[in-house]
Amino acid sequence: MNDNISNKDKKDWENFVSSKEKLPDKESKIQIKGKIKTRSIDLHGYSLDEANKAIESFINEAFLKNVNKLIVVTGKGLHSENEKDPYVSKDLGILKYSVPEFITNNSSLMSMINEITDAKIEDGGGGAFYIFLKKNKLIK
Repeated sequence: MNDNISNKDKKDWENFVSSKEKLPDKESKIQIKGKIKTRSIDLHGYSLDEANKAIESFINEAFLKNVNKLIVVTGKGLHSENEKDPYVSKDLGILKYSVPEFITNNSSLMSMINEITDAKIEDGGGGAFYIFLKKNKLIK
């Protein structure tokens, strides 16, 4: 490695440091410019069928309103009635697993979605997830 830095490199570095230019974050999968519109829905107490209908309507409405980020609270399934039924899967009956599966298997919904990720602790942690929506090009 060469320890000698040219005067041109030094000048370029000084110009960069003194300017307001910022490097793009290559780690970020989604770069949202401007204001982030966020909406949330809490599905505690919903049956699986009710939750799926509610989330489909919620995503469609949010997409039409150009909302960028959705917070979906499902709970962790700790009080699920499915625990008592030996004929029902303990995991798949719980909204935490079933709602994201419903969304990913629905091509209409997935056409509006950029990414689905786990929520941060302050937004529900393991009992919630984020949906990042694409920009609705029909709405300005």
